[in-house]
Amino acid sequence: MATTASIVPPYDRATELKTFNETKSGVQGLVDAGIQQVPRIFIHPHDNIPKASTSFELPVIDLGSTDRASTVEKIRAASENLGFFQVVNHGIPLSVMNKTLQSVRRFYEQDAEIKKLFYTRDESRTVVYNSNFFLYRSLVANWRDTFFSFMAPSPPPPEELPEVCRDIQIEYLSQVVKLGGLLFGLISEALDLKPNHLGDLDCDKGLLFVGHSYPACPHLDLAMGLAKHTYDSFLMVVLQNEIEGLQILHHNQWVDVPPTPGALVINIGDLLQASFISF
Repeated sequence: MATTASIVPPYDRATELKTFNETKSGVQGLVDAGIQQVPRIFIHPHDNIPKASTSFELPVIDLGSTDRASTVEKIRAASENLGFFQVVNHGIPLSVMNKTLQSVRRFYEQDAEIKKLFYTRDESRTVVYNSNFFLYRSLVANWRDTFFSFMAPSPPPPEELPEVCRDIQIEYLSQVVKLGGLLFGLISEALDLKPNHLGDLDCDKGLLFVGHSYPACPHLDLAMGLAKHTYDSFLMVVLQNEIEGLQILHHNQWVDVPPTPGALVINIGDLLQASFISF
């Protein structure tokens, strides 16, 4: 009779997190290095990985419709029942949307040494680039890199934004501000309030631009680009690229939200969701 035993090296999570962060290269740096195994800091318990999902069509709301009452009702129903909806004819040109996606890709395709100039965990910086907002606080790291900038109410000097995405980022966000004003007016009416109610509360004054990257993962059954979460904001405007991956939790089941050409996904944030519950 014979017995075997395997010796598993001790797992010093704190040290591995620190080592990963100090590379200032994020998840993309792991991929560029040719990594074949998912590091332990990214491995989720098997039960946490969403099971097979189904396709799901979010309500598509035409903001160019002349029937405002019908538009308001559709927004009310989608906000109450789903917390998500898509908008078309929203006023942002397709060319601007495509250029914005391309600019985010250009940021991540820059030389690693250039990107490292923006890498920080100091959220007071004009541009924050890192991997995982809560790297040292979450139980498992997400397979995702991010850069973001607070663009309102006090926009940063343009020269402090990354040159590869500066101009289109400013143009895109100026369009998003207009869209936000329109949406908050319609949502105010959906809450049986005056159209300017949420705007008068300055719900549309803050603006955060976020660009995510989800590098190719060697084992999709072990890691997640983004774990289950909500947003502590009023509204989130999601501009998807052509690669599927966005999911929402609906009736305790994860469902895919395939990208719709020309559409933007609107997510009712926690602060605004509380309003629909209250009213």
